[in-house]
Amino acid sequence: MPNQQNTQPPTSTHPPTGRFLLTTAAFIIVVAGMRTAEPILVPLIVSIFLAIIIASPVFWLRQKGIPSPLAVFGVVLGVLGLGVVFILIIGTSLDDFSEAIPRYQARLTQEIEPMIHWIQELGFQLDKGILLKSIDPGASMRLVAKMLSGLGNALTNSFLILLTVIFILFEASSFQEKVGTALGDPKGIFSQAQKITDAVNNYLAIKTVVSLGTGVIVALWVWALGIDFPLIWGLLAFLLNFIPNLGSIIAAFPPMLLGYIQFGLGRMLLVATGYVAVNLIFGNVVEPKLMGRKLNLSTLVVFLSLVFWGWVWGPVGMLLSVPMTMVVKIALESSPSTRWISILLDSEASAAQSVNNKSQETQPVPSSSESNHAGSVSLHS
Repeated sequence: MPNQQNTQPPTSTHPPTGRFLLTTAAFIIVVAGMRTAEPILVPLIVSIFLAIIIASPVFWLRQKGIPSPLAVFGVVLGVLGLGVVFILIIGTSLDDFSEAIPRYQARLTQEIEPMIHWIQELGFQLDKGILLKSIDPGASMRLVAKMLSGLGNALTNSFLILLTVIFILFEASSFQEKVGTALGDPKGIFSQAQKITDAVNNYLAIKTVVSLGTGVIVALWVWALGIDFPLIWGLLAFLLNFIPNLGSIIAAFPPMLLGYIQFGLGRMLLVATGYVAVNLIFGNVVEPKLMGRKLNLSTLVVFLSLVFWGWVWGPVGMLLSVPMTMVVKIALESSPSTRWISILLDSEASAAQSVNNKSQETQPVPSSSESNHAGSVSLHS
């Protein structure tokens, strides 16, 4: 008999444990490289996100017949002008806020001391010095100042970021033709990438508009209540609105604390009420209506991404952590083989809805003859 050829597929040269160790080592090397290359990668990532946000008005102007160079430079100059005005206005507030932090800390310490005496009168033994040292009332204020100053330090390379954004916008129109000519779009890779880009562009554009509305309303609310530095709290609400679930809590705590320091418990509760109302309206009504669906992330995933990217790239990494995670999630959703990972990143309600939609899609639909037969059976019965 002729020798039969072995038709079994070749096995992997690496056992599962070896593949896991190799993947872990590669991940550690990549993360270490990202931390080392922070001065280069952070301006590049900021430029990419800014270009995605700015691309929509540029494309709209092109559709109206305006030449590409005029559209790009017009939109970039408009955004740059708004940024300069905003920095000039907010810069003075940041300096005054940093100088006022010791005064707020001393005032809050005076407010806490009667509460400590009241607790001691109830029979609890508390060391006031150790307690005040461990609470550190000014920590949250210093954290806000550090976050905003870190963002300002990242924008010191504003000229490099501006040039990168301009070049990305110029290349955006010809990138599709270049990829099609070079690769011939094998297996529809470019069309799939285009879907991911459109989804990310839509998400970032809507999220930016919603965050801007949130920041403006928050600034007006705390200004009406007489809280100091309303522009800072509006800016903080705008930036942290990109972080779902946790962002609104982090943004609300400093102005609530300042309201307590300035006016007492009643004003602090009014500040909290305004934040809750704004986030409920924008987060549960406006944003899902604009997006068509709510792109939820698990709270654990949000927290872990916040910690990880903050450790890798500092305050800018914290602000961009959720948008980058959303980019990964949208990319995973686009492929059936990786959609299960996207579901794991979802919140509990969103994951349950995805499972229900999948079960409805896979449920067989009865044919017309079967429906007629069932109807006749029910009539005769």
